[in-house]
Amino acid sequence: MCKEDYPYIESELEHLNYQDLLDCGCGTGPMISLLHAKDSSKHYVGLDLTPKMIEIARKKNLTGTEWVVGDCENIPFDDEAFDVVICTNSFHHYPNPQHFFASAWRVLRLGGRLILQDYTASKIILWLMNHMEIPLANLIGHGDVCVYSLSQLQEFCANAGFYIEELEAAKKFRLHLVAKK
Repeated sequence: MCKEDYPYIESELEHLNYQDLLDCGCGTGPMISLLHAKDSSKHYVGLDLTPKMIEIARKKNLTGTEWVVGDCENIPFDDEAFDVVICTNSFHHYPNPQHFFASAWRVLRLGGRLILQDYTASKIILWLMNHMEIPLANLIGHGDVCVYSLSQLQEFCANAGFYIEELEAAKKFRLHLVAKK
């Protein structure tokens, strides 16, 4: 399902001059694998809270790539360590979304970009997702926390100091965000 979202991230990255990229909530590393296949000269870092995901990602043996177990709400890297932070379909798992935005801001270099893709919907659909679908999904082991509106994303960005270059609702209940430090 998430593979449909990769072309959006790829197209945003094509416009950027970057060397160091952090993938927050990288899972088993499909996005980094795709990017690495196109340009292995970049430095890629995948960050995920789940050790098993990182274990699987490490088996890919991608040169110039690091895989780290860690919390995306408290990114375990130095200030201004990355040119780009991407986050594809993991943001709705974060219990403290503002912490993620503040942490992404901290690790980005001046002029760096946060490219986020996740879920969103109209007000009534968001209510149904957050009050019915997510609680039911969590009964069978999903770790979903909340799906946010575009206005909430604007607020998270503003509170962290990001300038929004693009924020839109897309097909299939997706949102696209590009924010600049």
